[in-house]
Amino acid sequence: MTPKDRVPGHTAPEDLTPEDLTPAGTLPEDLLPEDVLDDLGDDGDAGDGTAASPASSYRFVVPDELAGTRVDAGLAKLMDISRSQAAVLIAEGNVSSKDKAVGKSLKLAPGAVLDVVVPARRDPLEVVEEVVEGLKILLDDDEFVVIDKPVGVAAHPSPGWVGPTVVGGLAGLGYRISTSGSPERAGIVHRLDVGTSGVMVVAKTEEAYTALKRAFKERTVDKVYHAVVQGLPDPLAGTIDAPIGRHPGHDWRFAVIEDGRDSITHYEVLEAFGKASLVEVHLETGRTHQIRVHFSALRHPCAGDLTYGADPRLAATLGLTRQWLHARQLSFAHPRTGEQVTVTSEYPQDLRYALEVLESGRA
Repeated sequence: MTPKDRVPGHTAPEDLTPEDLTPAGTLPEDLLPEDVLDDLGDDGDAGDGTAASPASSYRFVVPDELAGTRVDAGLAKLMDISRSQAAVLIAEGNVSSKDKAVGKSLKLAPGAVLDVVVPARRDPLEVVEEVVEGLKILLDDDEFVVIDKPVGVAAHPSPGWVGPTVVGGLAGLGYRISTSGSPERAGIVHRLDVGTSGVMVVAKTEEAYTALKRAFKERTVDKVYHAVVQGLPDPLAGTIDAPIGRHPGHDWRFAVIEDGRDSITHYEVLEAFGKASLVEVHLETGRTHQIRVHFSALRHPCAGDLTYGADPRLAATLGLTRQWLHARQLSFAHPRTGEQVTVTSEYPQDLRYALEVLESGRA
């Protein structure tokens, strides 16, 4: 299956005008190319982060080869940062020309001067110990802890995220995780999107960390999700085998693309309501936004998922402010005994309400 993903067009913006040439700026050390501002997904390698930094000011002269380039794309090249980071600086009003803030869609003119202020940032990888509302313990073992992750909580601290995290929430509950790797990712062996609720396992010991990481990598963990998708998928049960990669026009989104990573989703419709259907999903792979992208590509996006094409009117009727997607069940071999462990998470209140509306026929 190779659905085509449409990229919205852009109107031609006004060009920036050149100023007197001044020496080009230098690359701020606190902005690194790998610090991508994106939603956390269910897979991905751990990486080092950045430290807290003071505010800094820089001036860049636009070279001829960047003439006609959008400001966000051009600034990303000038500063050797991601386009997402450049867009954040612009949105904050920290990029100007002739003392006037510029928009990200303006096009650069050769010789134009961009003044950039990189504001002071707290360490994005700092673990904030706090009691996270809604974070529940489903199973507490000597080797691991299985939690019920609420919506709006990231797995661990990362650049661009300032909300609560699973790592910080467990620390706030008194858990002390002893595993290798970066402190901000202590015990994290897999991840859920910030906007996805449900069951998640965190390793407590090094033995469990190694075993569970291997289990997820070798795909021996059974990950079961429930989702409400718009319409009725045809066939009622099937497999979506379509590669996923970064959306060519949106840094924070993903899409089915020809040169993406192999991604396989198995699904079965559990109940049909007319405008939407409750489906059970088994993930064979664990790509970022995999379920959301695959069902959007089938033209059956998750209800409430406005990022991937859901109907905003249906979302409002169902009372959804996020995608109807829940990590329902997790099954894996105990890292020490080898016995099968299965933990199930109940639907949170917002998802239960949406189901009630569908079942009652009010949607």
